[in-house]
Amino acid sequence: MNEPRKKTIRGIKIRNLNLVMLSVSCILYILLIYSTIQSMHKYNSMVNTTDRHIACEEISTLVADGSNYLTEQVRLYTVTMDTTHLDNYFTEANTTRRRDTALEKLRNYHTDGEAYSYLTSALENSNNLMMQEIYAMKLISTAQGYDMAALQEDIQNTFLTEADQALSPEEMIEKARDIVFGTDYQESKAKIMKDISYFVDNVVEYTQLVQKESSAVLKRSLVRQQILISILFIENLIVFFLIVRLIINPLQIYVKNIKEDKRLEFVGSYEFKYLALTYNNIFELNAANELSLRHQAEHDPLTGLINRGAFDQLKDHFGAIQSPLALLIIDVDKFKLINDGYGHEAGDHVLKKVAALLADSFRSTDYPARIGGDEFAVILTDLSANPKELVQTKIRNMNELLKNPNDDLPPVSLSVGGAYSEIGFTDDLYKKADAALYQVKEHGRCGCRFFDEGTDHI
Repeated sequence: MNEPRKKTIRGIKIRNLNLVMLSVSCILYILLIYSTIQSMHKYNSMVNTTDRHIACEEISTLVADGSNYLTEQVRLYTVTMDTTHLDNYFTEANTTRRRDTALEKLRNYHTDGEAYSYLTSALENSNNLMMQEIYAMKLISTAQGYDMAALQEDIQNTFLTEADQALSPEEMIEKARDIVFGTDYQESKAKIMKDISYFVDNVVEYTQLVQKESSAVLKRSLVRQQILISILFIENLIVFFLIVRLIINPLQIYVKNIKEDKRLEFVGSYEFKYLALTYNNIFELNAANELSLRHQAEHDPLTGLINRGAFDQLKDHFGAIQSPLALLIIDVDKFKLINDGYGHEAGDHVLKKVAALLADSFRSTDYPARIGGDEFAVILTDLSANPKELVQTKIRNMNELLKNPNDDLPPVSLSVGGAYSEIGFTDDLYKKADAALYQVKEHGRCGCRFFDEGTDHI
């Protein structure tokens, strides 16, 4: 998205101007670029070595995690005799294969050498342990009388010694636990972890060596760059008066624009025009974010309607304008029963549904709001007469939709009290609408009434 906008920028580049005016600076630029490329190569070497270090640590973790997971599952199986752990064990061994995956990844970094031998040794020892673990699981499965045909092929292909076949179920279980919890097993596990530790130490040592060499080269390159930049600075003094027009003047204009909180003018060199373009993009983004934050502050997060605070501000606003308007106060009938009977999530969906109906049923010049838990209000503006009949028709239609839902939400209804004012939002307008709402509730709910100004009653 930004690339096309970059192409539209036109202007003189400072570096090109210096190259034209001062031919001697060409040599300095070439030297500077050469030094920069050399620094980049060493930097990339350091990054690649660090990435390899991180990857190898992740690989060692995969081997350790895979081996430890197999140990955990076989031990849980010997203790609980739950075949779920048996399934977990062979899923890791035959499907997930974290240890084998780690070895494949390692070939991308170390195809040979001492570090590779340590990790392969750890994997080999882990595989040797698997034979003991499978034998222990065979003992447990035999002791429990499990159907061997229903178990994994590795269990089926493992045969007990004659001595172990003669053991009682209790003795088989005890021997299986001794295999996976015994001293020999613990020593084998320790050997695996030791090989993994040697592998990590070897990788760390190699990484430190490469970083040390690269750091020395980088320091020398940086010193050369500092010298070249200093010389270029002296050279650039000659073209100072040309730069004033392309840099100093635009800077003064930009400072003025920033102080006045305006978009930057598209003036100066290519670099300054690019800066102006970028700044203006950020300026517009910040303005959009400010509008978004204001919207969040003024709107109810559940329904999207304006909230009580914004509603109160509208009251003050329309109180000062003194133009004809109407106020509706709306309650969702027996909303507590919905929350109690269907849950608060269903209640939230009902409120969102009511809010959507209010937004769709009234004009863009009207202001529906959520002013309480299940209480809504609507301010109707730009009126030429009392909208009583029109509003009552809208409420009847809304109640028909709410009482006969075509979704999974419970049926509900609305009670609405309204009041009309020809002189804007007066102090007692809310009281009149609330009194009308009270009458609706007293007469069975699910309806709409307006306060009668002529008779001073509903």
